[in-house]
Amino acid sequence: MSGTEGLEQVATFCGKCNCGCPQLFVDPSATADRRVVLTDDFGQRVQMSADQFSSLIEDAKAGRLDGVITA
Repeated sequence: MSGTEGLEQVATFCGKCNCGCPQLFVDPSATADRRVVLTDDFGQRVQMSADQFSSLIEDAKAGRLDGVITA
């Protein structure tokens, strides 16, 4: 994915194809409110604080995001 220079890669979601899977990065040079970066396979990105990302993880662990997944 272009535009990820200087970002520290944390995770790739999917990774089973060669289509530009969503990825999670940390941007050490960003302000604290934009340090966590999620990219998608369409070239878009979302930037958030570590606190916001932590809240997202807590919701996922608690099952509150399970309804988003469709079979």
